[in-house]
Amino acid sequence: MNDNIITVTSPLLPNLDEFHGMLQQIWDSKWITNNGSFHKQLEKALAEYLKVPYVSLFTNGTLPLLTALQALRITGEVITTPYSFVATTHSIWWNGCKPVFVDIDPKTGNLDPERIEAAITPKTTAIMPVHCYGKPCDVRRIKEIADRYGLKVIYDAAHAFALEIPKNEADYKVAFDEATNALQPSHETKRAEVETESILNWGDMSTLSFHATKVYNTIEGGAMIMHDEATKKRIDYLKNFGFAGETTVVGPGINSKVDEMRSAYGLLNLKQVDAAIAARRNVANKYRKALREVEGITFFEDMPGVKHNYSYFPIFIDAEKYGTTRDELYFKMKEKNVLGRRYFYPLISEFSTYRGLESARPENLLNAHRMADSVICLPMHHELSDEDIDRILKLVLR
Repeated sequence: MNDNIITVTSPLLPNLDEFHGMLQQIWDSKWITNNGSFHKQLEKALAEYLKVPYVSLFTNGTLPLLTALQALRITGEVITTPYSFVATTHSIWWNGCKPVFVDIDPKTGNLDPERIEAAITPKTTAIMPVHCYGKPCDVRRIKEIADRYGLKVIYDAAHAFALEIPKNEADYKVAFDEATNALQPSHETKRAEVETESILNWGDMSTLSFHATKVYNTIEGGAMIMHDEATKKRIDYLKNFGFAGETTVVGPGINSKVDEMRSAYGLLNLKQVDAAIAARRNVANKYRKALREVEGITFFEDMPGVKHNYSYFPIFIDAEKYGTTRDELYFKMKEKNVLGRRYFYPLISEFSTYRGLESARPENLLNAHRMADSVICLPMHHELSDEDIDRILKLVLR
């Protein structure tokens, strides 16, 4: 048995000497938090890198979800996906709203826009989709629905750092028309270069996670993306106890300020994230090449014209065709110290807090259940060697 553990992810770490130099600057200034110099630099640098108007940093990826709902004064029912990390739905619940689960599109793992409309009631005030695995939601179709019914849209973009989609409507349509169905045999598609835009520019707000497990991290951290200066100011007030000045509180806020140490760490990581994404792309290509003809295994292809970040590499197991169940493969890998993850199993709708909701009934969420019961995310990160990849594939290929 090879005792070397291959983890499902590995954190992107800045150069330690460079980080030490920035820490020395923080020590010398004695300004360690409260909108310091590195904090301001990171917000500006992220806005430029992500091609978005405004960024507000948070201490994790959950608090911007909570704050976005508060800032938009969302009440009543919020349509969302059962196929995500629990923080998505928890943020709705914590705000006193009712989550309404809608089934996913198996071509992307994201909310199925054609099912959203049927779930809208007079109590619906917002939609909270997730760009699952860094695959873009059909943002144009969701916008059409939201505009028609006067709904707000908050995107949980925890997986979507640096994700870009075709800017031209025709190119966008090609991307979604040709999206490979994960539950059908995959195929390779040639892609032409197209003009792209950040997925984060869609919706009323988008939120990001900078947790250590993500493509880009600040150890713990997150951010909110907004489109105008007034909203940026309001969010900055809300994440700082509601303070708009030394003696002025404009509303009931929270404390989600990011310190200078993590801001410095984030600035350094931003310099190397492109190389990390390129390394991830290389891993994904090797997985696809090896697994494309394996009966009983399917996966997502890249969408034409989309700039992916390769956050995850999920495969889906058809036990009858593959000859082994998902869980049997998962535990076999684990025994050999290859740590995949069953993202996202079980569904959020299966947890005790939400199981009693009408929208959580399994018959309403057939695609989500099918995906949750068949998925394994293979190890995916920038440090995987060719030997690591071969070892992983040997287990999957049996």
